[in-house]
Amino acid sequence: MKHISAFIFGAAIIIAAYFLGNAYIQRANPPQMISVTGLGNENFTSDLIVWEGQFSTNSTILKTAFDQLNLDKEIVRQYLTSKGIDANSIIFNSVQTTELRDNQYENGNYVGNIFRGYQLIQTLKIESEDVALIEGVSREITELLNKGVQFNSSPPRYYYTKLADLKIEMISKATEDARIRAEKIAENAGSNLGDLVSANMGVFQITGQNSGEDYSWGGAYNTSSKNKTASITMRLEYKVK
Repeated sequence: MKHISAFIFGAAIIIAAYFLGNAYIQRANPPQMISVTGLGNENFTSDLIVWEGQFSTNSTILKTAFDQLNLDKEIVRQYLTSKGIDANSIIFNSVQTTELRDNQYENGNYVGNIFRGYQLIQTLKIESEDVALIEGVSREITELLNKGVQFNSSPPRYYYTKLADLKIEMISKATEDARIRAEKIAENAGSNLGDLVSANMGVFQITGQNSGEDYSWGGAYNTSSKNKTASITMRLEYKVK
């Protein structure tokens, strides 16, 4: 029985020594790896424009204000269609109604308010793939002043409908860029590039061309510029042999 216990104890020491020694060797000679980051970018021109604006009327009588707003709405519609904009792409939203009141004070103390009338606001939105046409109209919309309509225009927003395809192409470019960098590093170190261990995509960014925009950790998405630059990074990790 003593011989068996001694044998088991001796075997346990040998096994433990083997694993400890192997762990030390692996720690002293870690696997040789290369981590590189590749960049893929692409310039493109937006193919979809979204433009919004609004006009309003004021009156002490609600129906009078509403009737005037409808007249202005028809003037706006006719103006836009005369410029070549498809009537089906002009979306008029629901009318916003606000009571206008002036606060009254006596000796610096609030004592109530006086009703001044109603303000009705009509907003509209246009989405179109004819970017040049909508751009031109958005710049000329002040012509409505000559027709008695004070139209307030928002800056157009620009989008790209083939973004998914563009993103796939950029991932391919970023991956290829990273691989070339890794090969060069391995070559300079007198080694050969081994198997790809991992690949991680970085943040997808869209900025205006030549805009000097800052990149964001969460991903920038520019809508104010018609001409944009999209970029993406890929981080690859290779074995070295």
